[in-house]
Amino acid sequence: MEHRLEQQIRFIVEIDRLKTVLRQSYLVDSSRRENSAEHSWHVSLMALVLAEHSAEPVDRSHVMELLLVHDLVEIDADDTFAYDDAGNATKEAREKAAAERIFGLLPVDDAMRLHALWDEYEAGETPEARFALSLDRLMPMIHNAMTAGRAWQANGVTANRVRQRTESIRRGAPRLADYALALVESSVRAGHLPEGPEQA
Repeated sequence: MEHRLEQQIRFIVEIDRLKTVLRQSYLVDSSRRENSAEHSWHVSLMALVLAEHSAEPVDRSHVMELLLVHDLVEIDADDTFAYDDAGNATKEAREKAAAERIFGLLPVDDAMRLHALWDEYEAGETPEARFALSLDRLMPMIHNAMTAGRAWQANGVTANRVRQRTESIRRGAPRLADYALALVESSVRAGHLPEGPEQA
């Protein structure tokens, strides 16, 4: 039992490192970029509040578990910006290796349970995983809409690329996808999100 507890505490200490992983999105007050631990907490609370908007009935607690675990791999793999094509080409391999190491710190049963949650989220085949992904995609759009498109502008993101991201939201939560599209159109009208040369 003592060894088991030591393994669990070692994991808990290790995941503190998620607080140092910076994302591209800015806090709503625009004071600084958020970190991945803050994102995981925030999107988990979104699940608690917005579950009624899922395309299918979901277990809120299970969605929250998926969201609390889904970005732990960023401790090793770092956060890959949604619109970073080069980073996304290697993301899967980097994150799989990270999952093996990080969940491997735990006792075998705990490691299998958390790894299974991460695998479920990545596969996106259950109603809970689809809804979790919807929330994860919506959150940065809300942040950008509230900060005059700060991260979009800093990274040269165009409206069509953001619109494409709403399709994965629609799969798990059509009503939230409509809301996301409304945020995009409002940001375009406000001059915070350029259409891009293909629409010129």
